[in-house]
Amino acid sequence: MTEEVNKIKKSAKSEMDAAIGHLEQELTKVRAGRANPAMLNGVMVEYYGTPTPLSQVANISIPDARSLSIKPWEKNLLPEIEKAIFAANLGFTPQSDGENIRINIPALTEERRKDLAKQIKNEGENAKISIRNARKHANDSLKKLNKDGLSDDLTKDAEGEVQNITNGFNSKVDDIVKAKEKEVMSI
Repeated sequence: MTEEVNKIKKSAKSEMDAAIGHLEQELTKVRAGRANPAMLNGVMVEYYGTPTPLSQVANISIPDARSLSIKPWEKNLLPEIEKAIFAANLGFTPQSDGENIRINIPALTEERRKDLAKQIKNEGENAKISIRNARKHANDSLKKLNKDGLSDDLTKDAEGEVQNITNGFNSKVDDIVKAKEKEVMSI
């Protein structure tokens, strides 16, 4: 029985790790006024009829803190890349010089910073919901084991351990959200 309890705890922990990973990935898309190639991760370019991630059809570099440079591997992709960046609705205006695309990252206004802070909190709350769902799945599995013969004491102990794991992951989410909010709110 204790093997099954350990499997349940391990499963809950991996689900919670996935929630943290997803949160971190989503927060890379939130721009903090500094150029970062990850800002363009969601941009899909039409490449010979197939939607392809921008990073697979071009080299993305950071010439300075406020701009991105995109050098496509094929020149005929320039208009497609520009269209894809506009379609992604990231708030950027790509400028093409015939060989490269340059994106200037505008400084964030106070209102935009507050909107981004709200967006960051929402992502954090979504991560916490995923963590709570993982806890619920674990607790449901433990209750099922209890009905199948696991003692009440072992069930309560395992539920307490799952709750401790949950608390740890929730505080990790709070730390990540606080750090990203601080990054966005600093000028």
